[in-house]
Amino acid sequence: MSFQPDARQLAWLKVVLLVLCLLPATRLAWLDWQGQGAEDAIELAQRWTGSWTFNLLLLTLCISPLRALTQMHWLLRLRRLLGLLTFFYAVLHLLTFIGVDHNFVPEAIARDIFKRPYVSLGFAAFLLLVPLAVTSGQWAVRRLGGRRWQELHRNIYLIGILASGHYLWLAKNEQWLWALVSSAAMGLLIGWRIRERRRKAIPVARLPEAKPIRFFKQKPD
Repeated sequence: MSFQPDARQLAWLKVVLLVLCLLPATRLAWLDWQGQGAEDAIELAQRWTGSWTFNLLLLTLCISPLRALTQMHWLLRLRRLLGLLTFFYAVLHLLTFIGVDHNFVPEAIARDIFKRPYVSLGFAAFLLLVPLAVTSGQWAVRRLGGRRWQELHRNIYLIGILASGHYLWLAKNEQWLWALVSSAAMGLLIGWRIRERRRKAIPVARLPEAKPIRFFKQKPD
């Protein structure tokens, strides 16, 4: 029998998940306050926030396969929190790029986006992530309708592809293996989703010999 938390247990699970996912950001803030790693502060902030954006994106995409394998439907209640945490780290990652790296100078930011393809991929992924974060609440489902909302949020898989390209392009020699493994995991999750979509799209075959069941030989009076 699978674990089925009640409302109170689920609330505590969300609190624990939130605290754990905020630990990387807390550690980065602590290192910055202590002045440790000042020589590589910009690179450290960009790498740290970018890595955790990708990690949380992977965790968000793991929810549907885990739910299908374990039949623990309550896992879906964690997906919104993971998605918002992904967006939180993506915002931090963007701020390190436009603020720390380019001092909020529009010309320098635009030049880098158009000049460097890996920056273009990351920026495109962030732009696609914004409407998903904005429409993550139940009010958006009611406003857009379930079908339109689902179509919009399927962009998460395109975001995964763009983020993988961004990650692989930036990876250095010592980071290449982890970037490759993470991107392969992303590919598996996207492949699983494509397979599920195709499986659900196949119509149920009707047997030619199937006939309706008749309970009366003739129509009753």
